[in-house]
Amino acid sequence: MRKGPEVTTPIETLEFQSEARQLLQLMIHSIYSNKDTFLRELVSNASDALDKLRLESYRDKDLDADTSDLHVTIETDPAERTLTVRDNGIGMTRDEVIALIGTIAKSGTADFLTKLKEAKDAAASQDLIGQFGVGFYASFMVADKVTLVTRRAGTTEGVRWESTGEGTYTIQEIEDAPQGTAVTLHLKPEDAEDHLYDYTSPAKIREIVKKYSDFITWPIRMTGEGEGEDAKAETVNSMKALWARSSSEVTEDEYHEFYKHVSHDWQDPLETIRLQAEGTFEYQALLFLPSRAPMDLFMRERKRGVQLYVKRVFIMDDCESLVPEYLRFVKGVVDAQDLSLNVSREILQQDRQIQLIRRRLVKKVLSTVKTMMTADAEKYATFWQEFGRAVKEGLLDDFENREAILEISSFASTQDAEKPTSLRAYVERMKDGQQHIYYMTGESRSAIENSPHMEAFRAKGYEVLVLTDPIDEMWVDAVPGFDGKQFQSIAKGQVDLESDEDKKATEVAREQQKKDFESLLTWMATALGDTVKEVRLSSRLTTSPACIVGDTHDLTPTLEKMYRAMGQELPPIKRILELNPEHALVTGLREAHASRPDDEGLAETAELLYGMALLAEGGELADPSRFIRLLAGRLEKTL
Repeated sequence: MRKGPEVTTPIETLEFQSEARQLLQLMIHSIYSNKDTFLRELVSNASDALDKLRLESYRDKDLDADTSDLHVTIETDPAERTLTVRDNGIGMTRDEVIALIGTIAKSGTADFLTKLKEAKDAAASQDLIGQFGVGFYASFMVADKVTLVTRRAGTTEGVRWESTGEGTYTIQEIEDAPQGTAVTLHLKPEDAEDHLYDYTSPAKIREIVKKYSDFITWPIRMTGEGEGEDAKAETVNSMKALWARSSSEVTEDEYHEFYKHVSHDWQDPLETIRLQAEGTFEYQALLFLPSRAPMDLFMRERKRGVQLYVKRVFIMDDCESLVPEYLRFVKGVVDAQDLSLNVSREILQQDRQIQLIRRRLVKKVLSTVKTMMTADAEKYATFWQEFGRAVKEGLLDDFENREAILEISSFASTQDAEKPTSLRAYVERMKDGQQHIYYMTGESRSAIENSPHMEAFRAKGYEVLVLTDPIDEMWVDAVPGFDGKQFQSIAKGQVDLESDEDKKATEVAREQQKKDFESLLTWMATALGDTVKEVRLSSRLTTSPACIVGDTHDLTPTLEKMYRAMGQELPPIKRILELNPEHALVTGLREAHASRPDDEGLAETAELLYGMALLAEGGELADPSRFIRLLAGRLEKTL
């Protein structure tokens, strides 16, 4: 065993961030039954540190760091019951240790812990921890105490960190720390019943490394016989890059473990995607669709999950140029043969090869999901439930793949209260002569289903898409249609559900109706002129007296509210009041206005009619107290 570094400064005791403390307690109380995975997490962190050092040494030729033999070493001491995972990678400064280990430097911590507390069983808790990715804390599943010694490459001062996971940790600066990081676990007693095995056993270490970390591209060495620097070291992983091996040589388990390494997820992926290109430029890609959305999918600080390699040399994490924003959940690696090792993010944005790779990756991901729709409907349903909201963002900016995105999209509809529909299935069910794909946006399914706008569509048996995601408000205006059929909001513009034959049969009656109501409509448009653009007769109502609709190109009320919430100044948007000419309230108002046009109370009735229509669609009254006062007065007169 190596001699420990000398301590040169006083020991400081600091408290964990409260969220980190709660996670440590969860780990200590063994919510995860497969404790072997702690070693996978530590080896994965060590591998990342080696990648980062090699990358930094390419970029900074003056970096004072030894990169001649980068590797991971696993040392065990049965007598002391310790296990040490050591790397000679990038290392950490004191501030980085506190930032990366003393706190959870990730988005969505509070949200994560709330969900964790709501989880009813251990399995749900495991899934959440896997989603969040807190690998280092897994050490406390098997250790009573963890000691970390690290020195950032290019610096002279080392750091020693230690904790029992009980809420505090100690930290101090030290001399003579080797470059890189060594994590020493002071192991808990062996307890097979609690899945705590002998982690000082070389056979057990070999088994775990082979199972979880065989593909790591750096040597993982295990010390054997001998003392200190003279101890013989055996390389226990094959170091074969999975993406460079033939798919027939790689097992599903190996793909799954590699996914966990690149994603820091504890669950298996939903789908594995391989891609290989040869010719003018060569690259290999190994991508994964996760089985669950990460906690930060809709947060600003989120990262995309594809790593870039050049000739099997790690270049960068989170390569934004390889996948568009709407596919940010895709994990994996791309290994290009012809790029410079010195490539930067800025250069990548302009690089023609990267742009071509990106196009291929996007098409491959979308075609994989399309195949999933027919080949494995259950798997597709999981994918869409987890990632559908993100995928629909692509309808706004990926014009090239818009049709492909529409093909793999699913939407709730009035056809089935439980099961969403594809647009392809919707089009196949369309009525003879139906020209449009009808939809309505809103805050919830119940609000849309109970909207007056639905009445005629329900009565005539037309299917309507029920769109409740905020992103739906935006893409429906940007996308003209699907498969030659235009999208049509049932809450905007004029709605015409009558066939040509029906129109002919009712033409005379409709003309008479227009004449009968002309005076009322003109008067109401004037009386409500401050709030409405127009008052007209409706063809979409069967039971409600009135409804409010938008002009064809107007913003919806929800979208208007979203823009205002973002601080955008918008001019007031007046909408159209439609009246049901068959409703007794409307015909009664027409007759009252015809017989006593100067009755001031009729203007209040018109105002109440507008307020009711606004409330029926889930809108907000400009002056609720006035509406209540008018309504109370009317009710009082009926008693």
